Amino acid sequence: MTAMTQKQRMITALTLGVPDRVPTFELEFQLSEELCGRPFLSRRELEGTSRPQRAQLLRESAEYLLKVFGILEHDAFTVPYFDDETAYEIIQDIRDLSGDDYMLVMHGDGTYAIPDGKGMMEFVLRIADDPQGVHDTAKRMRDDAIARNRKMRGYGIDGFILCADYCFNAGPFLSPQMFREFVTPYLKGIIDEIRADGGYAIKHTDGDIMPILDQLVEANPHALHSLDPMAGVDIKLVKVMYGDQVALCGNVHCAAMQTGTEEEVIASCEYCLTYAKPGGGYVYTTSNVPFRGLPLERYQLVLDVWRRMRDY
Repeated sequence: MTAMTQKQRMITALTLGVPDRVPTFELEFQLSEELCGRPFLSRRELEGTSRPQRAQLLRESAEYLLKVFGILEHDAFTVPYFDDETAYEIIQDIRDLSGDDYMLVMHGDGTYAIPDGKGMMEFVLRIADDPQGVHDTAKRMRDDAIARNRKMRGYGIDGFILCADYCFNAGPFLSPQMFREFVTPYLKGIIDEIRADGGYAIKHTDGDIMPILDQLVEANPHALHSLDPMAGVDIKLVKVMYGDQVALCGNVHCAAMQTGTEEEVIASCEYCLTYAKPGGGYVYTTSNVPFRGLPLERYQLVLDVWRRMRDY
């Protein structure tokens, strides 16, 4: 098979095809300092800079993103968002430096997620006392996300990571019936518009998604992430159930990466590639992100297994 560009490889997997090899990326990569000596650009570094200084920092940021993800051999990466103008400039710098090779993604959800501890009771009371108000807010959130995603598509973003978390390890924060009322139609609306604009939608949520898996698939994303093994989600089972309808991303066990043995990490990686790779429609990722404090060697081990098993 002729070698693909990174973007071609991602698109092929996200549309349930068989690429030249299994693509890989991460929602975030938090170990750039360990890998290449410094963190990614922060909002604080842009504060108080002149326009020429800011332009230089953004150009250097684009160069550094390409360096880091080139070393990792990622096929897509998440463009940092500080504000619309900054996003536009970074995207243009990346495209100027690398052409159209990479798939560029950005966060783009606008649905209800698990409230924090202080907000949970308020949310429960709102559903009981003012369900129409809950729907009205959901519509505004959906419409705001659609408008912003459309703008980012115009700037050159290829796809969106929809990162509202819906599930604990014991199941979703709403019953399946309530989820169908207050989340699913709004999630589908966001995804429908991403697809209509020619973009790609990857729906992320941690936790046990199995009670609402059918609804997540009905919302019609291109892919589901993270298929959380710490919550008992088995990528082998999900592939059998829905592998002909939606691409799968993830399932490499993050807790094993932190506290498990090397043998446990390798076993998790091999399991994902053994059962999710066949027939295409799989993007290899961890079940969350390579997070700060994780030994870089553990993520390099994850990539070593991928390099050994990635080719079709």
